Amino acid sequence: MFIPEIETKSKAEIKLLQEQKLQKLMAYLNRKSKFYKKIFSENNIKISEIKTLEDLIKIPVTTKDDLQNQFNDFLCIDKSQVIDFVTTSGTLGNPVTFAMSDKDLDRLAYNEFISFSCANTNSDDIFQLMVTLDKRFMAGMAYFLGLRRLGAGIIRVGPGSPELQFESINRYKPTGLVTVPSFIPKLIEYAEKNGIDYKNSSIKKAICIGEPIRNSNFELNTLGKKIKDKWNIELYSTYASTEMGTAFTECKAGMGGHHHPEMIIVEFLDDNNLPVNDNQPGEVTITTLGVEGMPLLRFKTGDVCYHFTEKCSCGRNTMRLGPVIGRKQQMIKFKGTTIYPPAIYDVLNEIDCIENYIIEVATGEFGTDEVLIKVGCKTIEKNIDKKLKDHFRAKLRVAPEFEFFSPNEIFKMQFPENTRKPIVFIDKR
Repeated sequence: MFIPEIETKSKAEIKLLQEQKLQKLMAYLNRKSKFYKKIFSENNIKISEIKTLEDLIKIPVTTKDDLQNQFNDFLCIDKSQVIDFVTTSGTLGNPVTFAMSDKDLDRLAYNEFISFSCANTNSDDIFQLMVTLDKRFMAGMAYFLGLRRLGAGIIRVGPGSPELQFESINRYKPTGLVTVPSFIPKLIEYAEKNGIDYKNSSIKKAICIGEPIRNSNFELNTLGKKIKDKWNIELYSTYASTEMGTAFTECKAGMGGHHHPEMIIVEFLDDNNLPVNDNQPGEVTITTLGVEGMPLLRFKTGDVCYHFTEKCSCGRNTMRLGPVIGRKQQMIKFKGTTIYPPAIYDVLNEIDCIENYIIEVATGEFGTDEVLIKVGCKTIEKNIDKKLKDHFRAKLRVAPEFEFFSPNEIFKMQFPENTRKPIVFIDKR
């Protein structure tokens, strides 16, 4: 297991490294970024006065709207230097475009190299990539580049098709999977129906992307338990986004995603853009380090998390990021109760008769949030609507409305044409 030396240093040494990199970033933005030069000028910010992490509070935050509306002003290189154009998944609106230089692709490879190393991966491993490498998707390319740098084997299967996944597992004997965790129960179901001895396959671990498998106390959530109860493989959470170009991946201790301080500065902010206390959740706000094409300064991701600063048993002394509680823009005020979608996912994943689902949130006639859950069930039990509502009231104190479909109908709704990830939350407010 490779651990960058800085991650085992004292907190003071880690902070000093970040502050040195921050000063270089400020100078770079002042020379190259039209957007940030304007921010500095309009707010009378002297970059020579931004010396410590605490000084960041003097700088206004950057938002997704800024990126969507002013792409060219963020670009710090000539377009002839752009090697790859990528876009975000557009979960919270229109996709955001990012331009990456050759140096940025090297940085991306290094990030995933140290992230896979964090998840107890080495050159002896073979990983089956169950994600797309096309459609301008950064993550699939990042996993490929990181595993390549690590010297591990790579099988590019892509998402979906349990039959193809098992054909590949049987043929090439991979040791790990990179997948959205909600697809693993579908693999298990397919294996059980077709007499495949998946428990004695070559698979030993899974890097779980895009969905939480742990609660805020780091215990496995309903989905994580459902997987482990059936298939005793190692599960590693990872959190990342196109904007940060950096991943927070668990080590074997399973106590949060590790921060890589040479790659990114992280703040946790409240609604007034002020730092929260260590024991409070805050919006993950990032400053990228070492990015050449489109570096970001105090970018608000929209994701709300807890963070932890105690030294990990793996030897790293870096901050650890807890599971995403929810996204600011996806917060639901429903019948006097504040809910984030992951809490609803957790309840739905407990119910055996539900194969898949889509949550729709809309504004009701009185201006309040209304929640409709479209569920895919193979068989519709008697009084199922009442049973589901009673279960939700017991867990979340409130009950949404339900519509029932076949699992195949829901699957088609989750994967409209050209989508890269399953759509399970639709905000119509």
